[in-house]
Amino acid sequence: MNEQIFLGPSIATAVVAALLLSVSSTSAAAADLSIDQVRTALANASPSAPADLAGKDLSDLDLTGLDFRKANLRGASLFGSKLVQSDFRDATLEGANLNGAWLMGTDFTGANLDHASLLSVVVLGGDVKKMPIFKRANMRGVKMIADLPGADLSGADFSRAMVGVNIKNQGMGQMRTDLSGANLAGATLSGADFNRSLMRFCNLKGSNLRGVSFFRAKLGGADLTGADVTAADFTEADLSGTIFRDVKGFADAKGFDRAENFDKIVR
Repeated sequence: MNEQIFLGPSIATAVVAALLLSVSSTSAAAADLSIDQVRTALANASPSAPADLAGKDLSDLDLTGLDFRKANLRGASLFGSKLVQSDFRDATLEGANLNGAWLMGTDFTGANLDHASLLSVVVLGGDVKKMPIFKRANMRGVKMIADLPGADLSGADFSRAMVGVNIKNQGMGQMRTDLSGANLAGATLSGADFNRSLMRFCNLKGSNLRGVSFFRAKLGGADLTGADVTAADFTEADLSGTIFRDVKGFADAKGFDRAENFDKIVR
């Protein structure tokens, strides 16, 4: 096997985030707009004419608490930006770079994050203790490594997303996404890669898990009641106490013969 030892999720994220922010601080002057200019653009927006910040470099800016609802941020860079308690409901962030962004209490409900990058986002530390919200968000094709225990991702679409570990990019030790206790009820994960993710006691009720890679994922106590697991791969996943009641495609799922604690699943 010869796999590297995992750093603790919060430690790994903090280390990488620190490096990301140290790099971004050198490019703060390169941001296309100042904080005041962003505020003005948002203040002048209306429901019929949302703010257009598409393609803008907003990296390393403190945009805490701002209202980006329905704003167009397609292809924008929010690298290392502070977005604490900012409102991105129904905003367009397709292809946006949010690597290393501070997302404590940030609301992405209904936002379009298609193929956005959320590597080593910061959700721990500081005065705000609330997890970001991704309820009903379009997360198709996203690349994400994040600590999101208990977060609300219900109804989100993670089709073909890369949330699992990238073995080729682990020079600092393997880092993995923590979705322990997160709400993914009714979410779509079809074709996504969640390998090695921490998903203990995760709510996956009624989710579309067709073709998902759960290789070595920690799914102990997760609730998959009513989910569709057709062609999902559970090879070497920990399934201690995992609930598979009324699931669809159970006979077509893969890797049960090589899963850990398969004898302890609940059906």
